[in-house]
Amino acid sequence: MKQTRILLTFWLTLQSFVGFTQASDTARITVTSTSPYQLRTGCELTLLGAGVVSYGASVVLNRAVKPLTQQEVALLNRNSINSFDRGATKNWSRALDRLGDVTLAGNLAITGLVTLGTRTMRQDVKTVTVMFIETLLLANGIERSVKGLTQRIRPFVYNPAAPLDDKLTRDARQSYFSGHATNAFTTAVFTGEVFRHYFPNSRLKPVIWISSLGLASTTAVLRYKAGLHYPTDLLTGAAFGSLVGWGIPKLHELKNRGELGQRLDVQPWSNGSANGIYVRLHVFSR
Repeated sequence: MKQTRILLTFWLTLQSFVGFTQASDTARITVTSTSPYQLRTGCELTLLGAGVVSYGASVVLNRAVKPLTQQEVALLNRNSINSFDRGATKNWSRALDRLGDVTLAGNLAITGLVTLGTRTMRQDVKTVTVMFIETLLLANGIERSVKGLTQRIRPFVYNPAAPLDDKLTRDARQSYFSGHATNAFTTAVFTGEVFRHYFPNSRLKPVIWISSLGLASTTAVLRYKAGLHYPTDLLTGAAFGSLVGWGIPKLHELKNRGELGQRLDVQPWSNGSANGIYVRLHVFSR
């Protein structure tokens, strides 16, 4: 699908990102982390595994979708659509469809700029990247699987002004629910949540939220105006995407919001007949 071509290239390094500072007067090594999030091997394997499985299932389900025939298209009646969604069947615009791709890419750009443009998040880029990959995999895997199961006909198929060739594709039967709205709101909420956790006192928090949610809402409106989704498709995508965008960071959030750190004590020892090194790890909050 088009929105999946917009997503970031999947790359993953499952390792902790920590900084070491050595004290000048002893052999003590101190590790200090100010990240509000923590990666845990079991959690990451579970989330990534669920994302990969759901995405794989979506591929199988969507390949099984049979395109509409010309005869089936001719028999469609927009009056069969519920009154809340029916207005979407009058819309069609390829230009607005493409513009929706641009606004979705804008949301991804905000995420990248916030992550790489701030020193604190840039130093913790691996944690943010792993969480974001998990977010996108789960959101898209589940959304695309639902599309393959429901096979809801897109609203433009009911519009005589839309090209017949576009109506006779698998994609014409994948309306519920909106992938663009899902990805847009997933990215917007993820960005806003992560930024506020890294910078709880920043005056830029409203700017990040308003700009990212504004682009996400614009993406949804454009998908409606282009005749590609019904309002219920977009509302479901926005709600589901927001839930995933909030939930993945929440699962990784440290319970103790204070400054956390680890101290690794490394000291030589000797009892006269034997020599060795004493190692002890302290985990503390300050």
